[in-house]
Parts: sequence; structure tokens; C-alpha cells
Amino acid sequence: MKQPIIHPDRQEGFVTGAYSDGLIIDGYVYVSGQACIDFKTSKFMLGTIEDETRRTLENIKAILSVAGAGMDDIIKCTVHLRDITDFGVFNEVYSEYFKGIKPTRTTVQSVLGENIKVEIDCIAKLP
Repeated sequence: MKQPIIHPDRQEGFVTGAYSDGLIIDGYVYVSGQACIDFKTSKFMLGTIEDETRRTLENIKAILSVAGAGMDDIIKCTVHLRDITDFGVFNEVYSEYFKGIKPTRTTVQSVLGENIKVEIDCIAKLP
């Protein structure tokens, strides 16, 4: 059975697409691709790669928290960067969010909508 997870700051009725923020199934949390959106205002908060990476990871952290998990429970991330030359700076910020054993990760350059610089999805195992 799938259990939907909704970002705690998502405006009621605000739908960004035909997907769930996250789903719990069989002890795992699947988080859809997140970006630098401010769920309170429903606006993308464009900025530097550092700013967008932090907001994106904070969105993931909030969704995981609703599900009863944390960043250390993430086992796999997929990262899309608009510009792969941002990798080094992105990786510095990303590393701040993971202590100990890091999750597995794929990072690719992608065409991203809304002029965003980064999008991240992940899978976590509930503790």
C-alpha cells in the first residue's frame, strides 16, 4: 500500500504536477525531484547554485521528516544540474547534509525548467 507524503509547507490546493512529493511503500520513502521552490509562496527561489542546493535539500529534509526519516536514512540520490561545471560548488554544499556513510548518487547535466540550477530526487529507508 502506498502512503503519500506532502511537504509540510505546501499551500493547500497548490499542485506542481501529476506526482506526489513523496511516497512510503514497504519501509522506503521515495521523494520526487525537488528544487528551490518555497512551498509557502509557491515560487521558485532562484539564486546561486549554493542557495538553490540548500533550499532543495531543505525541501527533501522536510518531506523526509513528515515520513519519519532523516537525511542519514537516504540511500540513493539522483541529481540533475543545469550546468555540470557547477558540480564542485554543488558537491561542497551537498556534503554538508550527509555525515558518515554517504548515499549512493548519480549526477548528470540536464535541461531543467523554470530556470532552476538543480533538481534532486532520493530514496530513503525508514529507520
